[in-house]
Amino acid sequence: MWFDPICPWAWITSRWLLEVERVRDIDVRYHVMSLSVLNEGRELPEAYQEIMKTGWGPVRVCIAVGQQYGPDAVRNLYTAMGTRIHLGKEKRGPELYAAALTDAGLDPALASAADDTTLDAALRESHEAGMRPVGTEVGTPVVHAPGPDGKQVAFFGPVVTPAPKGEAAGRLWDGVMLVAGTPGFFELKRSRDIDPIFD
Repeated sequence: MWFDPICPWAWITSRWLLEVERVRDIDVRYHVMSLSVLNEGRELPEAYQEIMKTGWGPVRVCIAVGQQYGPDAVRNLYTAMGTRIHLGKEKRGPELYAAALTDAGLDPALASAADDTTLDAALRESHEAGMRPVGTEVGTPVVHAPGPDGKQVAFFGPVVTPAPKGEAAGRLWDGVMLVAGTPGFFELKRSRDIDPIFD
């Protein structure tokens, strides 16, 4: 799964995937994409532009953690960071990043990576790896998985709230894999009429 820590919908999908791991034979790996990278050069409302300006920090910290500690640490940091951002409603910034790093058992000094633009090449590489198979008309979450013929399928979503639990999570996975693995299938969508529910 490719995620941006600031996206509430990606957070809910990530929690769903952890439930799927409990009831289906899957191993979820978390990778970084960036809404700030995705939206570069786009005409956006002023309020959203401000969100994109502050979106660089969390993804840079995740990239730095991946480089120093590996992918399992990224998974743990995402849980710690997302818990503080989405459940705790904490303001993004150095204090949050240091606290999340500590929660994940990582060096809190890596919070300084939020301002390290030398990480942007690796960030863009991870972003591109996630987005290339699905295109730039979507955001996060993006999931890559083996399809029915063994070839990779990649898709945006699912966007769901709250995250299904137990066997309900497994059934959603089965359905998503069925449609995603269907040749020529591209989209199934309806308007959202509720805000994210972080149960």
